Amino acid sequence: MLKKIIKKLTPTDFLVIVFGIILSFINIIYSKQIPNWERHLLFNTLTILIVVLIAIKDNSKYSILWKQLHYWYLVPLIFLCFKELYYMIEPIRGKIYDDILIKIDRAIFGCDPTIELYKISNPLLTEILQIVYGTFFFLPIILGIDFILNNKFEEFQNGTFLIVYGFFLSFIGYLIIPAIGPRFTLHNFDTNNIEMPGLLLTNFLREIVNSGESIPAGTPNPSLLVQRDAFPSGHTEITLIVMYLSVKYNSRLKKFFIINGSLLIFATVYLRYHYVIDLIGGALFMIFTIWSGKYIFLWWERIRR
Repeated sequence: MLKKIIKKLTPTDFLVIVFGIILSFINIIYSKQIPNWERHLLFNTLTILIVVLIAIKDNSKYSILWKQLHYWYLVPLIFLCFKELYYMIEPIRGKIYDDILIKIDRAIFGCDPTIELYKISNPLLTEILQIVYGTFFFLPIILGIDFILNNKFEEFQNGTFLIVYGFFLSFIGYLIIPAIGPRFTLHNFDTNNIEMPGLLLTNFLREIVNSGESIPAGTPNPSLLVQRDAFPSGHTEITLIVMYLSVKYNSRLKKFFIINGSLLIFATVYLRYHYVIDLIGGALFMIFTIWSGKYIFLWWERIRR
């Protein structure tokens, strides 16, 4: 029975299951610090069972709906795992490392990059970059749809694995080096809309980002409640992976990914979400993801045979 299930699990399914087990063990080990750890354990267990069910059904004769679920269940799952970590990092770590990240930036550049970039800020540039920044979560989806529409199913599987693997590695990075970013440490978060206004959509898009990071409008003491997700820059890591995949597999949209992705990475610093060292960390995580990911992918494919 176990062998039959293993054969039906894709490398990405295997990755999700392993990460769910890792999160579960962390919750158990730190159960005295993490509020509602039992709920996390239940969520991870249900996730694993659902992944196994989807994988089994995908290989059945009634697989059309299940195949689509197999393709796209990862979209909400990544966000849910991100939110689970939100309730784990602060209770476990109890501190942030922004002071160290700031010192590294200053050692490299002799200044604070977000402060220097403020000198060139203007509403039009801010509007464009905030819109571009808001495309982040859609880039992997757009790439996946492009692969499917062009019958590049092997490329879809390889790309999905690397993107999910990249997300999970960045989540581990947040747990090891929690940080909140320069908009809270080097700038006044409450006056950000005044200091860096956009044109039409900037404030609205900022509120969406803030809500996704657990600080909707009106949240008191937002720096105490925001996600600890500055290092490494997941935006940089995942965007670079998408750009890499679009070129490697010759996506018809590769020019869009390269241009949009480059602007997005610049926007992470310009808009005060990240230190430059976060971007460097994200690039290093991307390289490690690509390098190690191929070995894990091929290893699991051999296991399935």
